Amino acid sequence: MPASAPITQDVATIPRKMPEGPVNLVGLTRDGLRAALIEAGTPEKQAKMRAGQIWQWLYHWGVRDFDRMTNLSKDYRAMLARTFVISLPEVVTRQVSNDGTRKYLVRIAGGHEVEVVYIPETDRGTLCISSQVGCTLTCSFCHTGTQKLVRNLTAAEIVGQIMLARDDLDEWPKPGVGANDAGPRLLSNIVLMGMGEPLYNFENVRDGMKIAMDPEGISLSRRRITLSTSGVVPEIAKTAEEIGCLLAVSFHATTDEVRDKLVPINKRWNIETLLGALRDYPRLSNSERITFEYVMLKGVNDSDEDAHRLIKLIEGIPAKINLIPFNEWPGAPYERSSNNRIHAFADIIYKAGYASPIRTPRGEDIMAACGQLKSATERARKSRAQIAQETGL
Repeated sequence: MPASAPITQDVATIPRKMPEGPVNLVGLTRDGLRAALIEAGTPEKQAKMRAGQIWQWLYHWGVRDFDRMTNLSKDYRAMLARTFVISLPEVVTRQVSNDGTRKYLVRIAGGHEVEVVYIPETDRGTLCISSQVGCTLTCSFCHTGTQKLVRNLTAAEIVGQIMLARDDLDEWPKPGVGANDAGPRLLSNIVLMGMGEPLYNFENVRDGMKIAMDPEGISLSRRRITLSTSGVVPEIAKTAEEIGCLLAVSFHATTDEVRDKLVPINKRWNIETLLGALRDYPRLSNSERITFEYVMLKGVNDSDEDAHRLIKLIEGIPAKINLIPFNEWPGAPYERSSNNRIHAFADIIYKAGYASPIRTPRGEDIMAACGQLKSATERARKSRAQIAQETGL
């Protein structure tokens, strides 16, 4: 495909303009916040300082009430309250799994809903966030992929997922405590592995992650953020250049024939093209390996031959292979590979010199596991037979 070919998705379903109303300060870049303050009457000479003060209140302290921004004058706070809002997505439901995983059903503008998952571990707490309502990729093993794309999330809705999780975890710093001075963080890592394809919503994802990484706010290291893509090749280099986070690739197959069915975007950018982009990834180094995500599907992609092909394909790319036991969902056309088969596959990868951790399924009892995210209120109910017919498997 020519390099100049446009990246498209089902744009007819994506509103081009959000509803009119007061400007939400959440989600604005630093430059955007400064410009909004100038437009509201803040003198240009003061705007950078005022933007910095408001930024810290929003993203370091988690303050939502202008009256609490006490280093701003009372009149200025009143102007802010008249002109702007501080608005996050609404938590509709909160479920807690037996293993401590938390799943939030979150309502955004227009009444649409997405799902967010917090996964506590002994040495970290990972938040899995969404970038779109639904998904356009229709990956046949993924529950989210059976829901049609509705629209992209805004930067406010993306960073708002992080903020509402910090609310629930009561993790905003207390007065006099720095962002990293309160001990290990409960929310220490972010993975863009929720609903949607992040690279089909690049600008909003980029702006949301820049806010998350800003040292005067939420202050997460870029090494603590992982973006997972199914293979939107033209955006891969931009991810390194403009976001700088770690990269994961939803790979799942070792031949184009199988990947075309599991991950249909492969029909546009096939395995060879995708791997070429990954080999050219500007930030490739041994300390910043690319993660290849590989869901284990019984009799589909889990043979010894697949393992050997995978090793050959990724040769020369600093990488680790995350093996994901398939998380079954109602109507799924696949079955999880047996534990013996998964471990045999992992052993072949490991002996070739690659880390091959087997992901422990989390939150399965609340449908919060990998590939299961999907708002019940917008669920497109398809039978196993329908999905199998569509995928050809």
